[in-house]
Amino acid sequence: MRARILAALAAGALGAIPGVAAATASPFGVWSNPRGSLMIRTTACNGGLCGAIVWANGSAMADAREAGVAHLIGTQLLRNYRADASGTWSGRFFVPDMRRSFPSHLKLVAPDRLKISGCLIRHYFCRSQEWHRLQ
Repeated sequence: MRARILAALAAGALGAIPGVAAATASPFGVWSNPRGSLMIRTTACNGGLCGAIVWANGSAMADAREAGVAHLIGTQLLRNYRADASGTWSGRFFVPDMRRSFPSHLKLVAPDRLKISGCLIRHYFCRSQEWHRLQ
């Protein structure tokens, strides 16, 4: 069942982005976090990039509800990202279980890998994750 959901999400996301013939060269698409507990769809928005949750497992939804986020599906995790000349995107990453957003950067490090990095306070409590493209 999950494989069918993943295939449908990936097919829909890749077909919905105008001008992106080969999604492998673009950060736009459907991505899964390292644990496989969330999937986001990244799209063009307001001249930049945004990413909303399209699937979450029960544990992620329970954590979000406990933090006061009633509807995790549809929540925008990646907000107002803008690209620089090097291909790094800067914006804000929303952490549902903290109900806060933080400055972050993302970069396509391979056609199927998106690295998201950020710090909670300036250069302290920093973390990076590699999200994987679903196809």
